[in-house]
Amino acid sequence: MVSAAKNIKILLIGFGNPSRGDDGLGPAIAEKLENEKMPNVTVDSDYQLTVEDSENAAKHDIVIFADASVSSEEPFSFKPLAAKNTVSFTSHSVEPAEVIGLAEKLFNSKAKAYMFEIRGYDFEMFEEKFTDKAKENLEKAWEFLKEFLTKEFQCKTVNM
Repeated sequence: MVSAAKNIKILLIGFGNPSRGDDGLGPAIAEKLENEKMPNVTVDSDYQLTVEDSENAAKHDIVIFADASVSSEEPFSFKPLAAKNTVSFTSHSVEPAEVIGLAEKLFNSKAKAYMFEIRGYDFEMFEEKFTDKAKENLEKAWEFLKEFLTKEFQCKTVNM
């Protein structure tokens, strides 16, 4: 078993609604990562982000927010995410930048955050099924994520 470089703790939060077609791309990539069982990598998945996610984010050095997007670059975009320190959220849903902002403000977090948007196309269908193009984008995003975690943080799959 190989642990992450310098014991860096990484959190990936995949969010979206799997019952709304391509909107489930965030949870889908979270499931793929969870199945890899990489040491020092925590995976979470939900329909939406909440203020409680800030506490979990604060316990990690790197936080990756994975979501489907109708407007991102194809096949995906992966960009640093700056904290947003405004308190304009509701108790039901917050944006990734607000989660990081709350983690900094409430828990003195120094986590580095990334926004990982996977291009989706159909968010209207009420079934757990991706469009063919979204499936391709998910696979390309998955290959990128594995390579990123392996090269940047020396994360490896645990052989069981």
